[in-house]
Formats: sequence, C-alpha cells, structure tokens
Amino acid sequence: MKSKLLTASAALALVAAPALAQDKLKIGMTFQELNNPYFVSMQEALNEAAASLGAEVVVTDAGHDVAKQLSDVEDMLQQDIDILLLNPTDSAGIEAAVHAAKAAGVTVVAVDANANGPVDTFVGSKNRDAGYMSCKYLGDALGGKGEVAILDGIPVVPILQRVEGCKAALEEFPDIQLVDTQNGRQDRSVALGVVENMIQSHPNLAGLFSVNDGGAMGALAAIQGSGKDIKLTSVDGAPEAVKAITEGGPFIETTAQFPRDQVRVGLAMALAQKWGARVVPKEVPIDVMVVDKENAADFSW
Repeated sequence: MKSKLLTASAALALVAAPALAQDKLKIGMTFQELNNPYFVSMQEALNEAAASLGAEVVVTDAGHDVAKQLSDVEDMLQQDIDILLLNPTDSAGIEAAVHAAKAAGVTVVAVDANANGPVDTFVGSKNRDAGYMSCKYLGDALGGKGEVAILDGIPVVPILQRVEGCKAALEEFPDIQLVDTQNGRQDRSVALGVVENMIQSHPNLAGLFSVNDGGAMGALAAIQGSGKDIKLTSVDGAPEAVKAITEGGPFIETTAQFPRDQVRVGLAMALAQKWGARVVPKEVPIDVMVVDKENAADFSW
C-alpha cells in the first residue's frame, strides 16, 4: 500500500525539480542511525529522488553519536553541499551544526526528528498521534482492563511524544493500570532482556506498548518465550513487524509511519526554499496509520 500523504506543494516541487535544476545539486543527509530498516528505506527514497534530479548525494551514519554527527556535517559543508537533510540523534546537541550550515548558505531541513536552531523546515510524523493510536488499540483489545507496561526508548523528541500519546490514551481506560515503564533502547536484544524482567516482575501483565518495532521484536520473543497471553502494540510499520502481525499471536498492531514520504517531502521543501519560494512551511506533519491483521497483508513502506 503506497501512502497518499504527500502534500500538493511537495509533489509539485518534485515534479518541477528536473526542469528547474541547472547546476548539479549536492544533497547531504546525516542519519541518527542506518542500522534500522526505517532509515534504510528513507535513504533509498532519497537516492531515488536525487537520481531524478541528477543530484549528488552524500550520506552519513551518526550511530547515535552526536559528536560524530557534528563532525559529519562539518565534512559535508567542506564538500560544498547545497542542501542538508538532518535526522538528528540529539536535537539540542546538533544546534551548532545547524548554525554552521546556515552560515554557509545551506538550506537545512530536519527530517523525522526536529533540531534546535534556524532549521528552515521540519518534516516528521505525528508521533503523539502514533503513541495514542497504538495504546488506544491496546486498551480496546484488552476490553478496557488489566495491567500494561511501556517499553520506552532513547529520549529524543519523537519517542517522548509517542510515550506522551500512549499515556493519554491509557488514561481513558479507568480499569487499566500502567505498572511499569522501562527503556529497551529501541534495540531487539536489549528489549528482550528488559521485557523478560518485566514479565517476571508483573505476573499479571496483560499488555505492552513498544515505542518502536525494533524493540517490539525483542518484546515479542520475550512474550512468546514466557507462554503468556500478553498483547503487544508498537509504532513504525517495519516489514518484520507487519509480517508478525499477519501471522497472529501477541503482536496485534503497529501504527505505521511513512519514512519515504518524509524524506521526499523534506527534499521538496528544501528545493522550494532554495529556488526562492515565497512561502515554505516551517513544519509539515505526516499522518500515521493503524496497521493490524485486517490490513497488514496489503501494507508496506
């Protein structure tokens, strides 16, 4: 299933781009990590869009190290990039790089997570909505009662917003008790051990929300190993998670994001800014969508 979430202005910008481009564009994108299918699909979409423009792409992987990301951006500026697409590993820590890029005349668009400083545009998912939708789904699936836990992650703004949305949804169920919140660091192996401990500590645990699908896959293994009936929901829409949902069992829902759309729209906003558009949005929110057993077979990034 392809997303229909591209804004009209973004689509027009991308359509017009090949005709408008004169000098070869150089686009830099720094990712917080590339050891994640979500960001890999984003990079693929960026490469496809850049190829249609005849643009050169420089991509770096910060590996969740803000010092490396700062250094990576400095290297990109030395290479005279025209556009910086920034997926920050630390919104505050990357501010110096944003200022440096703007001082060099580079258009800066933050993608997926916003950054402090004079960013031209931020394009990201409605993360609070995603957390809310997943936990509302979980509460409904539990019949509005029982003990639940949250598998948290790295404290960047999108993750914080997902947890905030989840808690807002759970508060709508008076007979649901949030009994534990622990950090699985959005990592399968870490999450596996964390959730095993959760299950031992809370023998009546009935539901679990994971802030991303990487952690959810570790949580799924822990739940299956326990033999208990614990319902699991998450955020992302990763292929592995979607497959697990189609197979039935504990993993019942993921609220999908659209990483390809985010980077396409982000690039379109950067091009509009660079080519002198009078009005470019400061923020472009991208919708999210519930994926469960009813529609999982037809969904893909």
